Amino acid sequence: MSNIVFSTDPDWQPQQNGGQSDSGLFPDDGIVRLRRETKGRKGAGVICVYGIGSDRVGEVAKKLKKQLGTGGAVKKGVIEIQGDRLEQIRQWLEKAGFTVKQVGG
Repeated sequence: MSNIVFSTDPDWQPQQNGGQSDSGLFPDDGIVRLRRETKGRKGAGVICVYGIGSDRVGEVAKKLKKQLGTGGAVKKGVIEIQGDRLEQIRQWLEKAGFTVKQVGG
């Protein structure tokens, strides 16, 4: 990533993410990664789903929330599902044909 803070060049474009997923944490290798997170949510746990292509992320999030009967959001290409439903999310994604991997704790 460039260290440019300000540029007067009217044609300047930020560098592409170079093989990273939309979130920037994991490589864009076709594997969907599930991760439990609570940071910045006042202790409320969510399951974050990384690695779904940006063209399908909204559709998958909507179906996943409806199937689980829970709330959630899509932020910067990452699906956040409320509650600790890691195993249910894993099973649903595997049935939908994704390769799923759990990361973190």
